[in-house]
Amino acid sequence: MTVHRTRHARRTTVSVLAALALPVSLGLLAPAAHADSMSGPFGPACSAVPEDGAGSFDGMAGDPVATAASNNPELSTLVTAVKKAGLVDTLNNAKDITVFAPTNAAFAKIPKADLDKVLANKDQLTKILTYHVVAEKIAPDKLADGTFKTMEGGNLTTSGSGESYKVNDSAKVVCGNVKTSNATVYLIDSVLMPKM
Repeated sequence: MTVHRTRHARRTTVSVLAALALPVSLGLLAPAAHADSMSGPFGPACSAVPEDGAGSFDGMAGDPVATAASNNPELSTLVTAVKKAGLVDTLNNAKDITVFAPTNAAFAKIPKADLDKVLANKDQLTKILTYHVVAEKIAPDKLADGTFKTMEGGNLTTSGSGESYKVNDSAKVVCGNVKTSNATVYLIDSVLMPKM
């Protein structure tokens, strides 16, 4: 009888310890796995970013955002627009911002005559470009269901999960969570338009 009780007590102790250990180990593992999966850039267009040099992810991390963008071949049209609007210093000197950066392919969706007209109108161009900038660093997990006030003054929304996100239900994030010295950058496949 005593032997049976001792075995039962040992079995109960082991069961209780196992039950306590499991959530603890899961709690320790889950955040680490999530942090690792979203700590670097993600998305299909990330493969187009150079592996080394000033335009690589490592190179961009050391420069402020407008300078970093100027070294990335995917963002040359955006850089031209930023220069025409006189926003290089504004973006480079800003602290802890997020930039939703339209790629060259995003600008290519706009008919050339319309794009030329916008590039020639500094006020309109500034309004459009500052609509792509949020005055806080946005981590990927905040994109699932977010509303953010832009530097232009309007709001933009984000939605999605995993590595698939949209901005304003139209532009897809094609390479996200790119770090520069003062910003988090999400490359997007369409130009966002504020209310004019």
